[in-house]
Amino acid sequence: MSQDNLIDFDAERAKRVHDLKEKRLNEMRNAFEQALPLNASKKKPKRKPKKR
Repeated sequence: MSQDNLIDFDAERAKRVHDLKEKRLNEMRNAFEQALPLNASKKKPKRKPKKR
């Protein structure tokens, strides 16, 4: 048997698990962006300071 065709199942599983968690994280990030948009914040009008 040649050593070149060996598959590291532990490394392959780690990549697959990482991809699944990354997908879930992106889904949650998209859901939060829809619920609480950060870049569409309203600008408050500037007021003159009150005189005391």
